[in-house]
Amino acid sequence: MKAVSYFIIIYPILKSMETSVTIIGIVIAIIVAIPVYFSARTSAASKSKILNIKKKFSPTHPEDFDLTESQSNKTLTIDQKNRRFILMNFNPNQQESTYVDLKTVSSSKLVLTTEGPSDTIIKIDFEFQDKETSKKITIPFYDFDDDRIKQISAYQDHQFAKKWLKIIQDSISR
Repeated sequence: MKAVSYFIIIYPILKSMETSVTIIGIVIAIIVAIPVYFSARTSAASKSKILNIKKKFSPTHPEDFDLTESQSNKTLTIDQKNRRFILMNFNPNQQESTYVDLKTVSSSKLVLTTEGPSDTIIKIDFEFQDKETSKKITIPFYDFDDDRIKQISAYQDHQFAKKWLKIIQDSISR
């Protein structure tokens, strides 16, 4: 039905144009429309995946995860009121999601693994310390081997991890 209404609107314009101009216009419109369509479709799929993971850890109230941010195939979300945290890694090599109940954690920090004289970051992990057992819980965040862009992504992921470390620490200290 929409196609018919669009045709009715566009038909007078098309009628006054020459055929070559019309064909070029339609080709340009298709070239622009295809990437926009696939981008919107991918975005909807990602949002659906994120919502399903939130429902997995909070079946009745996935909307409680009030702060969600994504970068470089990683999505981090936190429920600041109930002090819960999820790290979702959508890396094509290894897709996983990790849940941490921040009420049972006494502290958190970033652990950087570097290599060589230039201190190239090859791995970034979040490390949480359990309140009762003092056991360390390590969650992988960045791995050089999984990175396609290499050091550019390492820097961005490191900045992203530092930002989220502050958010997590603020939530733990409440």
